[in-house]
Amino acid sequence: MVDNEGSLSALPVVDVGRWRGTPAERADLAGEVREICHHIGFFVAVNHGVDTELLDSVFEMMERLFALPDEQKALIDKRRSPHFRGWEQVGSEFTNNRPDIREQVDIWTERPARSPGAEPAYLRLLGPNQWLPDDVLPGFRRLTLEWFERLGGLAAELMEVLSAGLDLEPARLNALFGDECMSLTKFIHYPPTPPGGAGVNAHHDTGFLTVLAPGRTPGLQVETPNGEWITVEPVPGSFVINLGEMLQGITGNYYVATPHRVITAEERYSAGYFHGPSLDTPLTPLDLDPAFGAAVAASPRHARAGFMARREETEAGVGDMRSTYRPAVYGEQLWNYFARSYPDLVAAHHPDVV
Repeated sequence: MVDNEGSLSALPVVDVGRWRGTPAERADLAGEVREICHHIGFFVAVNHGVDTELLDSVFEMMERLFALPDEQKALIDKRRSPHFRGWEQVGSEFTNNRPDIREQVDIWTERPARSPGAEPAYLRLLGPNQWLPDDVLPGFRRLTLEWFERLGGLAAELMEVLSAGLDLEPARLNALFGDECMSLTKFIHYPPTPPGGAGVNAHHDTGFLTVLAPGRTPGLQVETPNGEWITVEPVPGSFVINLGEMLQGITGNYYVATPHRVITAEERYSAGYFHGPSLDTPLTPLDLDPAFGAAVAASPRHARAGFMARREETEAGVGDMRSTYRPAVYGEQLWNYFARSYPDLVAAHHPDVV
């Protein structure tokens, strides 16, 4: 997996179908994933149970979506959404104060919208999506909702594996998610990355668990424990799984959120599903066996692992992923993400919290 110097040549490939097998297979899988998520925070999942036909349909839909003229994609322009949903042009999102060279469509779990000035401010993230009509992009809404359902089921299963790996009941992590879960799907189109840029700059994911369909074109890069970058080679029909800062936080840094980025020499498509709980979910550390805390204390890399810096921290000179701030609930963490990634949209729609 990782040698004594922290070197890693490729992500481990994991047969996650074993979770649907015998007790011995389940225990073996939980132990394997625990070690991977402690040391690396990334793996490639195969035998995951999601139909190849659905994967193929989503990528075919993305090609049709991003081939539309901008004036048609602008029917769901994210700038019109106070809930930060819809299409955005290349360079609209910022990571660590640098523009990301990609265009994308963001679709969140739909929840009833709160009042425009709702407090806490993160409640304003709840609301409707923007959907292209069928006469512009046939099947867009139907296929997206099917994607949400299937990947949400896979993510919940993986959360059971991660929970068992911590010597908890398999249902323990899923039980944290509350009644108004907020998950995200990103449909992403990357043009070739210009010199000195990035399709998406180095970052941690914000939430709990990411399930990424990486497509056929390389470009995703993961930072190894010794600080090198490796390119993730596509495995047909697989998903790339990685952890977000919330799992890092509630496990006391035993599980880690790993820096990653995209730099691609060719046009690239990918679809990410980001599994998230209710916005009021407390981020209280789990009560784990002391052995997990001892493992963190014995590893300088784990002990000092930080979060993505908030905008005000970055301006004060805090390193990109060196924040020691820990939000009390998931909604605060999510609002921090929007404030640093879309400062203009926050100012336009929510000027009272800028």
